Amino acid sequence: MDEVGTKIVEILKKHMKEPRDDISLSTPLTDLKIESLDLAMIVFDIEDTFGIEIPYNANEDVEDFKTVGSVVDRVKDLMAKGPEAAGAKA
Repeated sequence: MDEVGTKIVEILKKHMKEPRDDISLSTPLTDLKIESLDLAMIVFDIEDTFGIEIPYNANEDVEDFKTVGSVVDRVKDLMAKGPEAAGAKA
């Protein structure tokens, strides 16, 4: 797992009520038992850590957040586009 993936897993563990050591890129987010308020805090933490804004529309973006790997891919994509592109979709 690369640096982005490692940081995201660390953020997930920090906000989980029962942190696990077996989180991989293929782990479904639903398996992590993250509550909605914790998920919001995770998003804010990821945004702060990577200097990005994560636009999220539950009706359109649910596929982007199915697994840990899909979150990592989305973060990398937003980082590559730069901060102005991330804010454009919101």
